[in-house]
Order: sequence, then structure tokens, then C-alpha cells
Amino acid sequence: MEALIPVINKLQDVFNTVGADIIQLPQIVVVGTQSSGKSSVLESLVGRDILPRGTGIVTRRPLILQLVHIDPEDRRKTSEENESKKNGRLYRGIDGEEWGKFLHTKNKIYTDFEEIRQEIEAETERISGNNKGISDDPIHLKIFSPHVVNLTLVDLPGITKVPVGDQPKDIEIQIRELIFKYISNPNSIILAVTAANTDMATSEALKVAREVDIDGRRTLAVVTKLDLMDAGTDAMDVLMGRVIPVKLGIIGIVNRSQLDINQKKLVADAIRDEYAFLQKKYPSLANRNGTKYLARTLNRLLMHHIRDCLPELKTRINVLAAQYQSLLNSYGEPVDDKSATLLQLITKFAAEYCRTIEGTAKYIETAELCGGARICYIFHETFGRTLESVDPLGGLTTIDVLTAIRNATGPRPALFVPEVSFELLVKRQVKRLEEPSLRCVELVHEEMQRIIQHCSNYSTQELLRFPKLHDAIVEVVTSLLRKRLPVTNEMVHNLVAIELAYINTKHPDFADACGLMNNNIEEQRRNRMRDLPAAVPRDKAAASGSQSSGSVSEQNDGGMGNWRGMLKRGEDSAAGDRAVQQPPYPSSPQKGHAVNLLDVPVPVSRKLSAREQRDCEVIERLIKSYFLIVRKNIQDSVPKAVMHFLVNHVKDSLQSELVGQLYKSALLNDLLTESEDMAQRRTEAADMLKALQKASQVIAEIRETHMW
Repeated sequence: MEALIPVINKLQDVFNTVGADIIQLPQIVVVGTQSSGKSSVLESLVGRDILPRGTGIVTRRPLILQLVHIDPEDRRKTSEENESKKNGRLYRGIDGEEWGKFLHTKNKIYTDFEEIRQEIEAETERISGNNKGISDDPIHLKIFSPHVVNLTLVDLPGITKVPVGDQPKDIEIQIRELIFKYISNPNSIILAVTAANTDMATSEALKVAREVDIDGRRTLAVVTKLDLMDAGTDAMDVLMGRVIPVKLGIIGIVNRSQLDINQKKLVADAIRDEYAFLQKKYPSLANRNGTKYLARTLNRLLMHHIRDCLPELKTRINVLAAQYQSLLNSYGEPVDDKSATLLQLITKFAAEYCRTIEGTAKYIETAELCGGARICYIFHETFGRTLESVDPLGGLTTIDVLTAIRNATGPRPALFVPEVSFELLVKRQVKRLEEPSLRCVELVHEEMQRIIQHCSNYSTQELLRFPKLHDAIVEVVTSLLRKRLPVTNEMVHNLVAIELAYINTKHPDFADACGLMNNNIEEQRRNRMRDLPAAVPRDKAAASGSQSSGSVSEQNDGGMGNWRGMLKRGEDSAAGDRAVQQPPYPSSPQKGHAVNLLDVPVPVSRKLSAREQRDCEVIERLIKSYFLIVRKNIQDSVPKAVMHFLVNHVKDSLQSELVGQLYKSALLNDLLTESEDMAQRRTEAADMLKALQKASQVIAEIRETHMW
């Protein structure tokens, strides 16, 4: 199990090469307030002075510290630490048995730990500046030593409350957010550091740890400065967990004082003094406290934690590898044969465009109707319902109908309802079908435009590599649609014009409607005859009615199916239906009074006579009957015209149009120019995929070795 921590170190190295932190690896995060002794704890675990010292905030960037235990008798570098292993070379240029390496300095070896400390200070100021500000950009440091245990630790800035000097006003919030970024990782162990000479109940480190680790399953408390407690007091209750219990335990240590640091007291000497202090002050707890016990405990906890996290970690790596493989595939391979690539992309776009219309596209939209489905909806729902909502008599009043009848008779009083009035009014109503028909064309045209974007986003992602080709394809298709729009509009306009050109009163459906109305009027006439007074002989009334009826039949060879005959039957008793007698014409004007012959009576709202009412009712019924016939024709013919002149024409000619305008040798280099960041994104995706595959291989190897 000891080999599990080096596995995590290898994984950390793998992901460091691509500069990514998408995988949350198991690590120990050190949290505490300023001057709580965090740095001393880390240096005790390393056994060397490596961290900057000073007053106030010193740690201003996260320090990811990897401790790697090495066998002092085997100085050969591993393949991860030295690319020259294949040549069999030993460590060279390393004077001591311990050394360090920074990620940002590549392969440079540091054997002087004072130089390591100076490099940490310089790198901190390079990113964070010298104004005591902080940064979340971590410093990666690896320490190789035979005196350390395998650990991965993260040192964070100390918790502070009040900004000092030229620190930002929100320094407390910045530090808190940075701490939570690391301790929120469910694969991390929280090392909460608290000074023994403070009240444990007010520990800020334990407070923030509990906010993310409510159950306390991954929090270990460290009590520092045991030797600085007030005289007559001790930390026995704290170390025994009687004040605040911590599930993973509480370990007390003794730090080096500032005087010890100034006098260059070695960490090894400090650990010996610490052991003596614990034996004297806490003899019953000496074997469960101290720096060495802390190192072993952290090593054990981290190993068990890694063992528990590895299955989920492997799953996460495999999922990410599949995602990056898909991403890399979408970026495509570098173009070798530009001519073939251009033709392939054009053909694929045209085919996908047509499949989207036909409903056989590879990527089916589930959020909304798209392509052919939306065109169908436009035809049968939007357009169909709009036509059905058009009132056959909309915009017509009874006075309009009556006026049209009078205007069509000319200067002579009419014996029959004039046919011209019907044609005039029905054409006016049929004309109203043109606007929704043209709107139907517009909606289909808009959907054909939307299909272009749909194919670009979902179906042919390769086009995203070549923005100029994408724009050119959009322009060609848009131009083709634009050219077909006036042709389709003209055809739809002609469909309505055809209906207006000839009012076919011999249409079978219209003749049937006239016959039904004739029967209704005949029934009404019979009812009037039954209601005649007794003084009027019924035989004369019947004879008169028969004679009139026969006369009309002779004049109109259409019989009951002829709408003129129907109108005549409604006028048989016109003399009896005469309205109130009109006042006599005025007598000759008196002397001194002129008559204006240009005064024309203007129609005003009034009660219609029985004959006028019947005439208007007949015309309105005829208009409605014929309008419904025309509307049915338009509802059927307009979608057919749109499909033929717009949709199908674009489908059939799209491929040849794209090839004819874009497949030219002079345009190859320009159209197949990748976007500026595409090559960089392809390289980054390839590097990340390689790192994930390598990480998966590392986990697979350790799984086979340890059988977990």
C-alpha cells in the first residue's frame, strides 16, 4: 500500500505537464491562522528550512509540496524524473542526498535548500507582487529525501481578519475563497492547525473545516506550540479530545522558536528536543504526539484515503478521456488534401441539409420542431388555421351588399338580382386569402434559413474549424433561398389571381349549394301562400305563382341548379312586398327656389324591406359558399407550390450550387484556413487526452499490483 502515494505523485506530474487541475487528486491541505505554526509543521515534516519567514502574511500562493522518499543506496532517477534513464545515467550534479525540483524551472535540480526558499519568495513576488496580495496560482515543489515519508501537502495563506499595510480591503474574503477551493475537494484531507496557547473552541481552522467536512471524516487537528502554554496549564484535555473531538485525531507538536530559527537550529535537533519535552510533560501521550508520529499518521491516512478514492478516480479519468477524445475528433485532423476535404465538407453539408428537411438527420432536435417537421406544421397548423379563421363575409356589411346590388343595375330598376354584384363582392373576399398565403411562403423561407444554422451547430461540426468556409456556405445557401423567394411569391400570387380571373358558378359544389337554397326559398313561398287571407283565391295565387315560375324556368335553362332561377323565385311577389309608398315627387319649384340636381341620396342605416333583405341574404349565402370552395383550393395548392418552387428546388440544386461557386482552386487556401485558436485547441486537447490515457494506465498498473 506504500506505493499508492507515489502513484498519486505520478498522476500529479502527468496533469502538471498539461497545466490542468480537472482531476481532484488526494492530498493533504494545511489550514490555519497566521502565526499558528503551519510553516513550522511543514518544515518539520520535510526536515529542512525551505519556507519563507517573516511577520504578517508570508505564504501568498498555494504551495503544492510533494515529499518523495528515496532509498539512499539507489540514486538512479526514475523515468518520470529523468528522461535520460534510457541511457543508464546516474544522478549527476547532485552533491547531497536530498534535493528539490520546481515545476516552473523544469529540470533544474536544487540541492541548496536556502536556494529553494529564495526561489519560493521570488516566484511568489513574480505572480503576486510585493504588496502582500495573494494569488491562487500554485507553486509546485518536489522534495526527494531518504528522511521523509511519501506525502502530498498543500500550504495555503494563513487566515486573517484585518488587512494591514497595502493589502487589499477584501483580503479576508480572498483568502477564505482560496482555502475553500482546496478543502472542498472531497478527495483531500484537511490538516487543521491551531496554536496551543489559544482557545481551541475559537479555532478558525476547525471552523472552516467543519463547513465542508460536516461529519469530520477527513479532518485531522494539529496543536502547535505546546511549550508556550501558560504556566500551570497543559493541553491534556485538548489532546485527549475532551474539548473538541476530532474523528481522525488530535496531535500535538513543539515548534522551533524564532530564536531557534535565527540561530539556525537544525530540524533534527528540534525533533529530539520535542521528544524530550513530550516525555517530560505528557509521558502518557508521548508516543501518540510529536512530529514523527504526525508524519506516520499523515502517511497512513493518505494511503487509506487514496485506496478509497482510486476506483472513483479511475472512473472520472475514463469519462474525461472519452470526452476529450470526442472533442479532439470534432477538431479534426490537419488538412493534407485540401481539394478532397473541401468537396467532402460541401457534400456533407448539402446531404445533411436535405436530411434535416426529410426528417432523417443524424442529430434530431428534441427541444423544438425543426426542418421538415416545422414546414409541415407551418402548412397544416399555422397556414391552415389562419385560412380557417378568415370570415367569408368579413369586412362586408348588409349595406355594402345592397349598394353593390344597386350599383350593378345601372339606371334601370332591376327585376333580378344582378350577377355582377355577386362577382364583384366574392372577388373582394377571395383577395383576402393572398396575404396569409404569402405569409406562409415567408415562414417556410425563414425555416429554410434556420436549417443552415442547425446543420452548422449539430451536424457538421467540422465547419467550425474553417470559419471562412462556413460563412461562404451560408452565403451561397442564403443567396439561393433569396433567389427562389420572389419566384415562389409570384406563383402563390398567381394562384389567387387564377381564382379571381374566373368565377366558376358551374362548379359542382357551388351548384349543389344553389340547389339547396332554391329549395329553401320555394318552401318559404309555399308558407306565404298558406298565410294568404281568405279573400284571395288560392287557385289564382297558385296559378300566378306557377305562371311566374314557369316563365323563369323557360328563360333559365339551368333549372333549379341555376342560381338566376333561384333569385327569380325570390322576386315573384315583389309587387306585394312593396315598401311604404315613397312620397310624391316634389312639384315644380316655386319662383325664387332653385333645385340642385346633383344632390344624390347617401345610403344610411335603415330597416330593409323584405325584398332587400332577401336579396342581400341570397348574395351573402352565395359568397360564403363560393368562398369556402376557393379557400379549400388555396389551402391545398399553396403548400404544393411552396414545396415545388422553394423547398424541393433548393434540395435538388443545393449540391451543384455549392460546388459551382466554392469548389475552385483559387479559393482552396482561403476557405480552408482554420480559425486562429483551432490549432492550439487541438494541441491542448491532444495533450490532455494523452495525459488522461497515461493516468489511466498508471492506475491500471497499480490496480493489478495491489488487487484493489
